[in-house]
Amino acid sequence: MTYKPPRRPQFFYTTAPLPCPYVAGRTERKVVTEITGPDADTLHDRLSRAGFRRSHNIAYAPVCPACQSCVPIRIPVAAFQPDRTLRRIIKANAGMEGFEVPPRATAEQFQLFQRYQQARHGEGDMATMSFYDYRAMVEDTPIESFIVEFREPDDRMVSACLTDRLGDGLSAVYSFFAPDHDKRSLGTYAILWLIERARALDLPYVYLGYWVPESRKMAYKARFRPSEILVGGTWRMLTDADIEPAALGADTLVPQSAE
Repeated sequence: MTYKPPRRPQFFYTTAPLPCPYVAGRTERKVVTEITGPDADTLHDRLSRAGFRRSHNIAYAPVCPACQSCVPIRIPVAAFQPDRTLRRIIKANAGMEGFEVPPRATAEQFQLFQRYQQARHGEGDMATMSFYDYRAMVEDTPIESFIVEFREPDDRMVSACLTDRLGDGLSAVYSFFAPDHDKRSLGTYAILWLIERARALDLPYVYLGYWVPESRKMAYKARFRPSEILVGGTWRMLTDADIEPAALGADTLVPQSAE
């Protein structure tokens, strides 16, 4: 009989309350756990399907007692078809090409990251990140990750997206782009590119993190239809009925418990 060592127990911790980064005047709490060991990819897959997100070697999910605004969302690749607006975005970026590169921080990436943070999130903590902080964000990953660098025909990088490879899809961890190219919707284009890449890899989903209807920065994720949301522990299709009350601020959606 082959001896199998006992599985290491997985510990979960709850963070102290902090100001919510998405909805003004609210506080957030997260449940967090470490992603380590030889089964890190399998653990990350399970947690992603349960609504968790990754940062460095930590997986987290919101557990805010009085708020359920953060709803996990993913795109079923096989069913997705871009609408007229998304087709215009694809056309506007037709000359750009995406290149998958290993998760290694470069000076070129960091310069673009800094420009993006200072223009779009100047008051946020990430605007003061050093190159070493950025390098940790990119390189401190216990799972299979890569960066998509989006380049113009003259090889200028105008956008980038840190991405995780899951067993059932791709997960968009963080994207940033040249702020002077706002009208091209480069963040949206990065998601469209990931959808096509997942389709080419025969992966069923692209995970977008949390849809937050009350946050201008996060509400856009509902424009990718069809999409699935995690409600009461079950993934189901996002409907117009979900969007309308959510846009009014009603807490009608209950995401997966992070226990």
